[in-house]
Amino acid sequence: MKNGNKKKAVAIKYNEGDIAPKVIAKGKGEVAKKIINKGKEEGIEVVENKEITDKLINLDIGQEIPEELYTAVAEILAFVYQLDKNKGDNLGE
Repeated sequence: MKNGNKKKAVAIKYNEGDIAPKVIAKGKGEVAKKIINKGKEEGIEVVENKEITDKLINLDIGQEIPEELYTAVAEILAFVYQLDKNKGDNLGE
C-alpha cells in the first residue's frame, strides 16, 4: 500500500467557550485505526471526509482548526450533534 493510500484519522473536540474546535488526536495507518476504534468504543460518531481529514492531519495536537475550515467542520459537528440528539430521542421508545 502506498503511503498516500494509508487510512488517516483526526479527532476534534469543541468545548463551549472555545474559539474553534481543536485537534485532540491524529494518525495514519494503525494509529488511525486505533483512533477510529476508540471513538466507536466511546460511542463517538465517526464521520468520513477525506478532503477535510487531509487538511486537518497537518495540524498539531491541541491546535485550533483554521478559519477556512470553520464552515465544513461546523456542518460535520451539526450532523454529529443531530445524530446524538436522535439517539437520545429514541432511548424512550
